[in-house]
Order: sequence, then C-alpha cells, then structure tokens
Amino acid sequence: MMHKSVSGQNHGRISANWQKTIQPYQKADNRQAAWQLINSLVPFIALYMMMIWVIRYSYWLIIPFIILAAGFQMRLFIIFHDCGHGSFSRSRKVNSIVGSLMGVLVYTPSEQWWHDHAIHHATAGNLDRRGTGDVTTMTVNEYVSSPWLTKLGYRLFRSPFVMFGLGPYYMFGIVNRLPLRKVSRKELVNLIWTDTAIIIKIIFLSWLMGWQHFLAMELPVLFVAGTVGIWMFYVQHQFENMYWVKTDDWDYANSAMKGASFYKLPRLLQWFSGNIGFHHIHHLSPRIPNYYLEKCAVENPELKPETILTIKSSLKSLTLSLWDEELGRMIGFKDLKQKMLATHSNSLQV
Repeated sequence: MMHKSVSGQNHGRISANWQKTIQPYQKADNRQAAWQLINSLVPFIALYMMMIWVIRYSYWLIIPFIILAAGFQMRLFIIFHDCGHGSFSRSRKVNSIVGSLMGVLVYTPSEQWWHDHAIHHATAGNLDRRGTGDVTTMTVNEYVSSPWLTKLGYRLFRSPFVMFGLGPYYMFGIVNRLPLRKVSRKELVNLIWTDTAIIIKIIFLSWLMGWQHFLAMELPVLFVAGTVGIWMFYVQHQFENMYWVKTDDWDYANSAMKGASFYKLPRLLQWFSGNIGFHHIHHLSPRIPNYYLEKCAVENPELKPETILTIKSSLKSLTLSLWDEELGRMIGFKDLKQKMLATHSNSLQV
C-alpha cells in the first residue's frame, strides 16, 4: 500500500523553505568519503580475490560471494553517482578521479552518464522534457494513438523480463559502451578511456583465472547488481501517484517531494544501496552526499515525501506502465483495456 503523508498545503511550506532546511547537509566530508570508499572498495576487491581462488574447486561455493560482490558493486555505483553530483568529496579533482575509476568497476562511462543524469534531475516529472536519463514512459493518449509496432515495442520494453532480465546486460554491455547520442569531446575521450580500461580488466582476469571462470563469475555479479540497481531507479520514479505535469505547471521542489518516492528498506539493504531510498531528499538536493541523506530526512520530518514504499508495496509498480493525464496517475495495460471498454460501452448507450 502506498501512503500519502504530505498535504498540498505542506508542500507550499516546503517549497518556500527547503533551500534553507537542506543547506547544512550539502557539505561533503572527506573523512566520511574516505571511510565509505574503504568499506566499499576493499571488501569488493577481497570478494573477487576469494572468488578467483574458490571457483577453482567449486562454482557453487562462490554463489554467496557473487551476491555479496553485487551488493558492494551497488555501493560503488552510489559513490560513482555522488562523484558526478560533486557531492562525494569536497575536492572536484577527487570526485573526477574517483568517479572515473569507479566507472570502470561499474561498467559506466562517467562523463556521459553524469551529463544525462544531470538532465534527469532537471527534468524529472516534466512531461514535455522526457527522454534523457529516465525510464521511458508514454501517456495513455500517446500509446493509444501509436502504430501497433510502437505499441508492441513499448509493451516489450515495459515487461519485467526485458527491463530487469535483459536490461542489465543491454545497459552495461551495449548502451554504456557506445556513444548512442551526439557527445562532447570530453565525453567521447572518457568513454574510450573507460572501455579500454574495462577491456584490460577483462583480459587480465581472464588470463588470471581462465575466461570461462571469469564469465561464470562476472556475468552473475553484473546481473544481480544491475537488476537491483535498475529496480531501485525504476521504483523511485514509477509509482501510482507520481508527479507528471506540463512545463508551465512544473515545480522543482514538488518534482522531488511528489515525483520521487522514499523506498523504506531493511537496514542492511539500505546500507548496500547507499541510502538512495531517500530519493526525495536526493532529488531535492543532489549536493547532499549519500552518507547524509538519512540524517537530513530524520532531522527534518517536514520533508516527509508524499509516497512511501516498502518492498511489498513497491511490487505494484510492475503493473504500471502508462501515465493517465485524465486521472493524474499511472495505470497498467489492463486498466487501459477496462477504461476503453467502459468508454465504448458508454458511447453505445448514448
């Protein structure tokens, strides 16, 4: 069940005061950053070393290590993500270097991804500016008026098997490896550097343990981390009462408080996901480091979001695929079918 926790009047107060409220949390702490880098990167490397040794004796014995490695890879992605916002460290140079190195480990070119993600933050919830750094979402009218081939492609894309099953390999194996849009020279150089470093990493580990063992280890880690990561991003912006409006009605604070959910996770999962479940706080200010997101939320109850999701309640998002502008909420393909049948029945009665 989704819980509405913030009234419209409360949003007005938040919109007026949120900048002053969040200001104390926007300062990065180099000691916190260093410790997070240590407690994420060191275990990640140690797990790979253990898997390289254990897989020689039994593949099944490395399965627990695969799951743990995927969890730490998620944390590395959050560090990579914060570096792009300039919020991980106080030093711009450190953010750039650490972010680029993390990009190799998470199979993501930093400059290209950071550019698209910045656009996502600037346009989240704006119906007129969809398409960059977000989950492709069609309105009911757009879907109904589309040719059958477009409808088929969209239904396939929104299916859990494609999005969460094939999605990780498509995203990290193809999309992140190529300049699929016009990129700047800086982005292109970084993409080439990242791809080259990834190739060197693959060659070295394949030489060290054999390419069969490497693939048997790396592909599952990438799949688990990628699937969970895509799910986290999906559920934080794809829920029933989300925020989609035209440009003239769009508001930055409301796009954060109404258009990003608070994903209430068990403490261990919250740690592995780098507190990104406090997504409403993150969208309110990307300058807040991940290690201060919870602190900001707890100390400022007036920043409670409109939508709070648990693992159980978030599963409903799997059935939601279209934005209904008339109803002002997300609906599924079954809902659309029932709506069209009801409309047709009413027209016959008339």
